[in-house]
Amino acid sequence: MATTTYTLDPGAPDVPYLTFWRERHVCTLTTLRPDGTPHVVPVGVTYDPEARLARVITSSTSAKARNVLAAGEDGTPVAVCQVDGRRWATLEGRARVRTEPERIAEAERRYTERYQRAPRHNPLRVVIEIELTRALGRG
Repeated sequence: MATTTYTLDPGAPDVPYLTFWRERHVCTLTTLRPDGTPHVVPVGVTYDPEARLARVITSSTSAKARNVLAAGEDGTPVAVCQVDGRRWATLEGRARVRTEPERIAEAERRYTERYQRAPRHNPLRVVIEIELTRALGRG
């Protein structure tokens, strides 16, 4: 029986997996609330295998950013996922909220490239950077 789950090196994905992450798809981000329960929300995600990072732009006041910040300097485990029919992909890793203007600008640039539109202006914008430890899916 063929396996339905594929584990990949998040720093060296195969071409179909990487192509899937370059297509325009709404994704989900799962963070953990301070009480340990999952918080799942739709987001735009960009995947940078060379840096082993996934990025999510958001407002510093969002629940997802607050959940990551509540974990402290070491960050917190999270997952981002996208689905299109039988194709699916999940990236897992440790998330931290970054506020440096150059990191936010890079995340906005990548978002614009993937989603083919610039994100709306947000003076409270931060980027959740996910240091990737695992990639799963079928691209």
